[in-house]
Amino acid sequence: MYLKSSITICATLLLVGISSLCWAQLSAEEVSRLGKDLTPLGAEMAGNASGTIPAWEGGIATPPAGYKKGDHHPDPFAADKSEFTIDAENMAKYSGNLSAGHQAMLKTYPSFKMNVYPTHRSAAAPQRIYDATRKVAATAELVNNGDGVKGTVNGIPFPIPKTGIEVIWNHLLRYRGDIASRKIAQAALTRGGAYTLVKFEDEFDLVYSAEGMTEEKLDNKILLFKQEVKAPPRLAGNILLVHETLDQIKEPRAAWVYNPGQRRVRRAPNVSYDNPGTASDGIRTNDQFDMFNGATDRYDWKLVGKKEVYVPYNSYKLHSDSLKYKDILTPLHLNPEHLRYELHRVWIVEATLKDGARHLYKRRTFYIDEDSWQILSVDIYDNRDQLWRVSEGHPISYYEVPTFWTTLEVHTDLQSGRYIAIGLDNESSMYDFDIKRTLKDYSPGELRRSGRR
Repeated sequence: MYLKSSITICATLLLVGISSLCWAQLSAEEVSRLGKDLTPLGAEMAGNASGTIPAWEGGIATPPAGYKKGDHHPDPFAADKSEFTIDAENMAKYSGNLSAGHQAMLKTYPSFKMNVYPTHRSAAAPQRIYDATRKVAATAELVNNGDGVKGTVNGIPFPIPKTGIEVIWNHLLRYRGDIASRKIAQAALTRGGAYTLVKFEDEFDLVYSAEGMTEEKLDNKILLFKQEVKAPPRLAGNILLVHETLDQIKEPRAAWVYNPGQRRVRRAPNVSYDNPGTASDGIRTNDQFDMFNGATDRYDWKLVGKKEVYVPYNSYKLHSDSLKYKDILTPLHLNPEHLRYELHRVWIVEATLKDGARHLYKRRTFYIDEDSWQILSVDIYDNRDQLWRVSEGHPISYYEVPTFWTTLEVHTDLQSGRYIAIGLDNESSMYDFDIKRTLKDYSPGELRRSGRR
């Protein structure tokens, strides 16, 4: 199941230079499909012909009985049994539904395997996000050659995408709650499995999605982010503040860092693109955080189409507070006994570095969930066109919001035998989606004051 005819027509028009037609707003007839044959966010409502992917029936829109805010989210599918396991010996049988990255993982690491479970389409969002998506689907449009968007707030801007960049914008603007804080750990493992935990306290003010927000009030800001390092002692006290913009060509992301040794706040223009992520040992870039973030201007984005692929999904076992970090973090890759893969329809987008642009990654292939617009997997190629790294986003439903978001993201370097896991929370308190903040709390002045407390 690859491209529909409209996407094929769009690609043809791009070849002859009529790109503006591909970026036209949706027609009333197209918008009317939302909530009918398409879900409110634009996925195919129906299951597949073989029955291995069910129809979407609303996802997990309410918490299960007995759940209390602050709990680690219990697994609603705990009774499921693995239907089969994909490993290096039998992967050829399933290759048509495997990403290039997962095939490389299976070939490179004989200890890696993929336990495949029944598919559950559990992604859900609040009704107001569905309503907003229906509204902005008729008004959203790309600007600055696709590097910005206008005519949108709250909802998914392009629920019926016709270009690759539209799919990526859907990921960047997907619903993750209004505001959240979390205590997480990060581990960058050596080939032998050694690591030092880096502990963070993160805050996200997802202003684009805030109830009552308007495009005018956004003032080109879509997200405010603050991250404080809590451990190890040599890094503790460093704080990063980011103001993410809707059009990063018109107004680049603004970032500041507080250094406790210098006791001062400084601008941080390098918190972007392929500069190394915080305490990442160079295993991931800044724009790999949240699977992909930031400006889109260094790549050409090609919409390959939609396909059924085995991807990480409903990763409650990996999220469980009955596990310790040492149970998960094993040499070369995560412990596969705690991973869950399901067959889902994903949008496939290829990003190719533009002529004259600079980035560590020459090419990336993204696999994006049709139900949530969450990036679930990425194949990453070096400047020799060799597969270099593989990224996975392991998602769950955060019932109390509801939203479908990663509980852990993992970036594996196939050439060095190392990987980095970001978002470990098994031994931490759970995300808090009810914190109270003001815009002043995310100002450079407040960063200076909080760093000195």
